[in-house]
Amino acid sequence: MVCPLNGPRPVLEFAYGGEVRTMPDPASCSDAQWSDYVFNRSGSPAAKFEWWCHIASGFWFVALRDTLNDKVIATYPAQAARERLEPPESLP
Repeated sequence: MVCPLNGPRPVLEFAYGGEVRTMPDPASCSDAQWSDYVFNRSGSPAAKFEWWCHIASGFWFVALRDTLNDKVIATYPAQAARERLEPPESLP
């Protein structure tokens, strides 16, 4: 996997941190909305933005991964999660 900070590294050096998702505002969302955020995930195969950590450096970043074929398409610094992440146009 290509870490945005450390470059290409063996996949064993990384830890999966979950899908990048927008958290609802805990002060204004309903119990049902909060419960949905905490407990429900999309398990359908697709290109998904995910949190990953390079364990040795503690560097967190975002990877766009095709979960059907288990292939990393691109990686981005964590700051990209604050921006609007969109898959490249060439993806279905």
